[in-house]
Amino acid sequence: MQGDFAGATHHPVAPAAPVRPADVRRAPSRPRRVLGALLGCATALLHLLYLLLAGAALGAFLLWPFTRSAALGLLMAGARRLTALERVRRTVFFGDRFPEHYTASDRKVLRYLAARTYAGLLCGVVTGLLGFGAVLVGLLLRGAVQGTLHWDELLTQALLGGVLLFLDLQGLHSLAALDARIAREFLGPSESELLRRRVDELAASRAAVVHAVDAERRRIERDLHDGVQQRLVALAMLLGRARRQRDPERADALLRQAHQESRDVLTELREVAWRVYPSVLDSLGLEEALGGVAGRCALPLRTEYEVGGPLPRPVETAAYFVVSEAVTNAAKHSGATAVSVRVALRDGVLVVRVEDDGGGGADPAGSGLSGLRGRVAALDGSLRIDSPPGGPTTVTAELPCT
Repeated sequence: MQGDFAGATHHPVAPAAPVRPADVRRAPSRPRRVLGALLGCATALLHLLYLLLAGAALGAFLLWPFTRSAALGLLMAGARRLTALERVRRTVFFGDRFPEHYTASDRKVLRYLAARTYAGLLCGVVTGLLGFGAVLVGLLLRGAVQGTLHWDELLTQALLGGVLLFLDLQGLHSLAALDARIAREFLGPSESELLRRRVDELAASRAAVVHAVDAERRRIERDLHDGVQQRLVALAMLLGRARRQRDPERADALLRQAHQESRDVLTELREVAWRVYPSVLDSLGLEEALGGVAGRCALPLRTEYEVGGPLPRPVETAAYFVVSEAVTNAAKHSGATAVSVRVALRDGVLVVRVEDDGGGGADPAGSGLSGLRGRVAALDGSLRIDSPPGGPTTVTAELPCT
């Protein structure tokens, strides 16, 4: 069975990830849910017949070790087809959603069919009692009209029937909830599986963040060593030559050259500081910080900022570094002539999109982009990189703000 659902519950469902407008569907109407419950009674009878017939036909082969594997394969093939029908029923009549990358184990599928058989047949019995009660109500009304029942008998029967009707309807409601709970429990990942998956995700994101921090430190050290430090050495040499120079004109030329070198050192040091963390992000916010990226970019950069209010500080920081790294890569490696940046807040998710018109071929496993992926994943966000040969390259980050 390809992809069972993570949570078979009635809508609205609290999602594990931010819900986009395309993911939201209107809850099914009450008549449709009632029809789905009645259909579930019929499928429960089908499940019972399958388990009885398959058990009788394959029971001996399941007990014999030499044929157990083949017999189990036959049993599970039918069981998974029946479960697939249940998924369709739950989707059509109850609006359940199914993830794409989850497959329930054989044991969970068989347990689901067994539990569905019990719950569905019990639902059928309760529905039958409700229909039988409706028939009795009709007979009671006919007797009252014909005058064969006294008023005290009619009152007693009405009181008893009202209590039984309440219990019957309450039972149907509880069985419908049980049907959804069984589907959620056996066809979707269990609480322990979800917890284990979450722990794995957190461990992976933590390792990615540590790796990204180490890579950033190495890059800062390289920038300081190969850039700022070399310029400071050159500046010291120029000042030393100027001090030893006897010719005033030559000394003045060396001092002018040293002054220009000091300005270049300050510019490069400022660039390194911006790559570490821009102070304007704290004082003026993300929009102004992105303006600083545009001012330092060697390419024409068009920025669209569609955020109406303040953002969480970690989200602002991650969005800034996504834009800064993507723009830097475009300017250095893509051969692009223009870059566009769009930052928009949609349904509690900050969407950052950077696109250039370069030659494409960006490596998602590169140190810079992998570091961004770790930074985004640490905030439960996602980073997508689309860079086919020939371009364009598009980097899209989605950062939840709640």
